[in-house]
Amino acid sequence: MTSKIVVTGLGATTPLGGDVASTWRALLAGESGISTLEHEWVARHELPVTFAGQAKVRAAEVLTLQETKRLDPSSQFALIAAREAWADAAVENVEPERIAVEFATGIGGVWTLLDAYDTLIEKGPRRVLPMTVPMLMPNGPAAAIGMDIAARGGVRTAVSACASGTEAIANAITRLRSGEIDVVLAGGCEAAMHPMPMAAFAAMHALSRRNDEPSKASRPYDVNRDGFVMGEGAGALVLETEEHALARGAKIYAELAAGAVTSDAYHITAPDPEGSGAARAVLMALEHANATIDDVKHINAHATSTPVGDIAEYHALLRVFGDKLAGIPVSATKASTGHLLGGAGAIEAIFTVLALKDKVAPPTINLDDQDPEIKLDVVTSPRELEDNILAISNSFGFGGHNAVVVFRSYNR
Repeated sequence: MTSKIVVTGLGATTPLGGDVASTWRALLAGESGISTLEHEWVARHELPVTFAGQAKVRAAEVLTLQETKRLDPSSQFALIAAREAWADAAVENVEPERIAVEFATGIGGVWTLLDAYDTLIEKGPRRVLPMTVPMLMPNGPAAAIGMDIAARGGVRTAVSACASGTEAIANAITRLRSGEIDVVLAGGCEAAMHPMPMAAFAAMHALSRRNDEPSKASRPYDVNRDGFVMGEGAGALVLETEEHALARGAKIYAELAAGAVTSDAYHITAPDPEGSGAARAVLMALEHANATIDDVKHINAHATSTPVGDIAEYHALLRVFGDKLAGIPVSATKASTGHLLGGAGAIEAIFTVLALKDKVAPPTINLDDQDPEIKLDVVTSPRELEDNILAISNSFGFGGHNAVVVFRSYNR
């Protein structure tokens, strides 16, 4: 059996659009998905940050009333993205025991957990809903997807903060190459736009406070960057062995060449300023892909728009690519979407796949004055890419988690 793994389905719901096509169009058009929050709780709790990347299409507009009642918002977004990806891949007649799910979250069912606690305090234990536990479980999104597509080959959840979505995709490679599984639905989700986590992120000075111009708040690599912007949504990819995809006549977007995961063991929130752990993840991923640094022609960077995070990633990339880094087009798409935490790596993997398929690197918006200490070739308007190339997507998370995936243009 061939060890090549390919991408045959994509699904997403993001601050830019309710599906992959609308999200990709908006990204290429340089749009921002960041807006002022209109919820009454923003003023009630006197939140210092009043904006975020809200899902462009609300889950209630897509799912049934019963589904929205029985699923935490994180699972709702996950199910929407998964259903689009599954339909896109047109998977049929595959034994359930040969289908697996690798779906991540960074925080999980925080809305359910905190709402249930409020109910307990205000109304007593008898008013706490019996579905609370399955709704708040971090593995709830993966479980919901597994039941929806009848996946009996294993349903797993990676929880590694903002590296979660990318780690889930990397984990899918192992499942497929084991020979035990033919198809994996992989990705990540997040719905943490709740006053408590927003207040907590603000308290640690992680969030931008550009309340007067939210669409310009996420500005990776800019000298005036002041923090990340919360986002919500989900991304999903259908992955399968090339042999299985060709046998069923599936369309193929790209090859998933490799993935790698490392850790810093440095600090619970701050990245290693030297970027050594992140650099090892990139090098390991390229080694697993039988590729060299010369093969990399595009990077979708983690690039959260935090003062320390952006420069740490730059140092990591410089350790890997040296002088060659200046010639690699880098896209920092969180400028448009905000930071989807556990879902970020999944939608950025989709952006990387589409960049290869359409031969175009998406733009980085809001870069008005590039930090002179970050000497990257940042793509600020859609840029044509070569055919038959290799690209990487990086994700790094609190706890020192580093995850990198490598995609190639597909050629049979």
